Amino acid sequence: MFSETTRYHYEKNQLLDVICQIRFPAILSIDTQEPAGFQELIREEFPQFMARKEPAVPRTVKNGGANGADHLQELVNYYFIDADDGWRVNLTRQFVALTCSRYDCWELFAKKLDKILAAFISVYHPAYFERIGLRYLNAFSRKALDLEAFDWRDLVQPAYLGFLAQEDVLERTTTQCLQNLETGLAGGCRLKLHCGPGQLQRKGQTDKEVRYILDLDVSMSGKVPVNQVAPALSTVHAQANTIFENALQPTLRTALQPVAMQ
Repeated sequence: MFSETTRYHYEKNQLLDVICQIRFPAILSIDTQEPAGFQELIREEFPQFMARKEPAVPRTVKNGGANGADHLQELVNYYFIDADDGWRVNLTRQFVALTCSRYDCWELFAKKLDKILAAFISVYHPAYFERIGLRYLNAFSRKALDLEAFDWRDLVQPAYLGFLAQEDVLERTTTQCLQNLETGLAGGCRLKLHCGPGQLQRKGQTDKEVRYILDLDVSMSGKVPVNQVAPALSTVHAQANTIFENALQPTLRTALQPVAMQ
């Protein structure tokens, strides 16, 4: 599942969201002052604005040899949204993120992300980045792809199916077969993978169709210099692409209408 593959553009991609989150050492002024300067640099593309106070996730720390909780203050989460609600920027004192619900290709996503990062760096001057994460949330629909005559084992590689890859485990009697993997990858990256057949829950509603969920998050951690964020993102994207491509059987790849990219 980690072998190098050809890169494709898919006319019928099954992506729900693509998210890039970049974390940095906390900048407290983001909480105490509204990010007017940052907004001005991106407002033409992201004219909608809102802000929410959200509870911070406590970190487990050692205090005098005992485990305790470092309870942080509330996070102010600033949202900058495009006119069609297809793209969103999030900014907190700990991270900046770009989310796309109408993903077309990496080049377009990276171009928008480059503008966001340039604006963030020019306003806030981070010392370095602590984590660069890229998440692809796929939900393959056999109905949408005209593949209802096929079992998942005909469409997805065995390593991504777990027990369901076994001939004597019947799909029609299996309601769920999800698996999780966390492992290191080449280039100093790490993978968090959640995959398997299941039902989507979106906005409080459960979709009755059983889809194949391929939720992959590839990240790079450490003190990444600001001027090295572009090559770091390229490495993370390349690793994410490898994981995705190795999941597909030929029948599923054909149904997604692939176009090979140079």
